[in-house]
Amino acid sequence: MPFNHVKRFAIAAIAVAGVSSGAMAQEMQFFRIGTGGTSGTYFPIGGLIANAISNPPGSRSCEEGGSCGVPGLIATALASNGSVANINGISSGTMESGFVQSDVAYWAQTGTGLYEGQTKVDSLRAIANLYPESIHLVASADSGIDSVDDLRGKKVSLDEPGSGTIVDARIILGAFGLTEDDIEAEYLKPGPSSDKMRDGDLDAFFFVGGFPAGAIAELATSMDITIVPIAGEEVDKLLEEYEFFAAHTIPGGTYRGVDEDVQSLSVGAQWVTNASLSEDLIYEITKALWNDNSRALLDAGHAKGKEIRLETALDGVGIPLHPGAERFYREAGLIQ
Repeated sequence: MPFNHVKRFAIAAIAVAGVSSGAMAQEMQFFRIGTGGTSGTYFPIGGLIANAISNPPGSRSCEEGGSCGVPGLIATALASNGSVANINGISSGTMESGFVQSDVAYWAQTGTGLYEGQTKVDSLRAIANLYPESIHLVASADSGIDSVDDLRGKKVSLDEPGSGTIVDARIILGAFGLTEDDIEAEYLKPGPSSDKMRDGDLDAFFFVGGFPAGAIAELATSMDITIVPIAGEEVDKLLEEYEFFAAHTIPGGTYRGVDEDVQSLSVGAQWVTNASLSEDLIYEITKALWNDNSRALLDAGHAKGKEIRLETALDGVGIPLHPGAERFYREAGLIQ
């Protein structure tokens, strides 16, 4: 073993040996957070939150400048394949919690959408909405598409079958009285959609994700595009029907040539868990997520961390809250 590794091991052993017997007697509990791929946003955000809510036995108290997490808790962020994998892990007990798109969480909990015909995961419960993932409707500037209504008769990609995006796109089309029979539907991911639009073979495509989205930003450097508003009375009714959607704004200047704010919808990146977990544990975890120490960690740790705010913690939550989280939000005044 290299000397530096031996040295680090020895220091760690001394540190453990130096922990008081009282601290060692403190109950230790592990809490896993399923995230996404290591190159995405879920994974680093999961690491920040795991750090914020952890307070291993022997740590200095929050009052003494130490961790302000849950006493005895060791949380870890696990890389995964994303929303569906995390739901499977929570359901099977291989992870205590995970990050899931709000629409996917709703479909899983109710047995609809992507989970139509499957056993519903009715034990799924929400801890918090974290940050918005924008629904983009991208069109070429010369397509004449200025609204969802204008998609009629156009070549439009809805994303691949089995994706969350395609279900969202169908809901949005339906709100405006359109179906796939009213458009020339394609079923492509954003990269191939951008390529076809660049070649003049596609008029518009849907994409769900945080902005700025790389494929759209790259497309905007090579041709003129527009981000089509998803707004109006039709959308107001849609928001009443589907609680997992939230009204959303894509700021002007996010993409080259799109200088004005665009009204749209978002689905939330949400932190969910199993109803079977202790109310007291989830209450303490929720409380730790929203303390001042966690606020500093989130603000400094990642651009999306700044969007994780207590005032939006319940936005677009379409599944029941875990009783522990609900107790915290009632105390915080977010639920009457």
